[in-house]
Amino acid sequence: MTDVRPFLSSPPELATGCRPVADAAELAAHHRIRRTVFCDEQHLFDGSDRDGRDDDPATVHVLGLVDGKPAGSVRLYPLTGALWHGDRLAVLPEYRRSRIGAQLVRSAVALGGERGGERMQARVQLRNVPFFVHLGWTPTVPPADHLGVPHQWMAIPLGPA
Repeated sequence: MTDVRPFLSSPPELATGCRPVADAAELAAHHRIRRTVFCDEQHLFDGSDRDGRDDDPATVHVLGLVDGKPAGSVRLYPLTGALWHGDRLAVLPEYRRSRIGAQLVRSAVALGGERGGERMQARVQLRNVPFFVHLGWTPTVPPADHLGVPHQWMAIPLGPA
């Protein structure tokens, strides 16, 4: 008789975690993911989405891994006082059903709180607003154009882990 137990259990969680980049190779993977999503796929930037924030030592570059492979990225940085900004959330197309996007957002929120932040803001493409609302974010002002695409400013309170 065939053992059916392997077929009865739910599939294992695919997303294996997020962490601030640890070295130059992970930072390169982080930037490669962003370039793939924002330049090659969405055409929001021509060639590179990097800016001065990427070279600021206060910026935290986070890498999301699925089965040990770089699958997504996000960055966050402090603004004034206890306000942090999260942006450049990107997940490679083949990993968009892995739940790594939610883990990246939660990781950014936790890291901002651990670093003394009290509130985080982000400018979110309109199609992603329901995803952020599901994760506890709140729209703050009416949507506006950013890089030729409608975006919504959103915010979430931060706290210690």
